[in-house]
Amino acid sequence: PPQVSFTLELEFSCSILLDHAEVMLQATSDSTEATPEDNVVNLSIPIRYEPDLFLSSNTNLHRYEVHPLGTFTHSPGPEFTTTVKVQNFGCYPIQNVTLHMALPALGHRQATILSVTHVLADNATCVLQPPPEGTQVVPVPPEDLLHVDR
Repeated sequence: PPQVSFTLELEFSCSILLDHAEVMLQATSDSTEATPEDNVVNLSIPIRYEPDLFLSSNTNLHRYEVHPLGTFTHSPGPEFTTTVKVQNFGCYPIQNVTLHMALPALGHRQATILSVTHVLADNATCVLQPPPEGTQVVPVPPEDLLHVDR
């Protein structure tokens, strides 16, 4: 039997959120058919909305002091604040968004180069936790700037 394929493109309104769409397709013909009952099909199609998330970050310090090897002190450096913002630019609500951030924490000779002192959260739940058991924390290697190609 002959077949016809076609594509439906549906647009949805931001003011009415649907979880499924109902579509009825009916084929008609001028010919006499032996099985006209199979010319109609009803479809229920689940709808999933694509998120439009935007991630941005900003910090209050934009320069970092680099000490020569062997002269690194263990006293804390200047405090800096980093702000991370997740924005939903779509018109559909987003639920259960999880953001994982890994911070470099060890430098030359296992020296701590970054430690989180406190976390402030607005409209979010933040959990500060160490790396999972068995995770190898790789130190940030020292750079020898005398041998950098110019």
